[in-house]
Amino acid sequence: MSTTPTTDRSTEHATFEIERTYPHRPEHVFAAFADLDVKVRWFGEAAAVTDGSQALDFREGGTERLHMQLPDGTPMTYDARYIDIVPASRIVYSYDMTMGGKRISATIAVVELTPADGGTRLKLTEHGVYLDGLDRPSQREDGTEQLLERLGAALDEVAAG
Repeated sequence: MSTTPTTDRSTEHATFEIERTYPHRPEHVFAAFADLDVKVRWFGEAAAVTDGSQALDFREGGTERLHMQLPDGTPMTYDARYIDIVPASRIVYSYDMTMGGKRISATIAVVELTPADGGTRLKLTEHGVYLDGLDRPSQREDGTEQLLERLGAALDEVAAG
């Protein structure tokens, strides 16, 4: 019996940092991470909440889940655990992602919120390990940039009523 793995194994380590300034108070930006009804506007979809494939237990030690299918039908998972939460100031969490049943990454992330020019400066830092060439740091950074753009739009929608 062969003990040789059938696939190449690799790890790629990377850190990226993204900063945004939103014209909303830190409490409102924080709430967009803490409230599932708001979070689905920028980080999920209402159908996933309804069918149970998206859930949020936003507290230290709590978890978050988003299980979905890509347009081609490939299953994708995001499973997170909250490590440290300081209201309106800091969120530290770890998460892993799978695609097609294969783990593609493991990450620790920090969101820092500070008042700035009548709004909030958000700084997101991610330290990731990307596994077996199935995900790349540049792809994750691009996707996170898009999520933060959607976060801004969701904050504007909530503020508008």
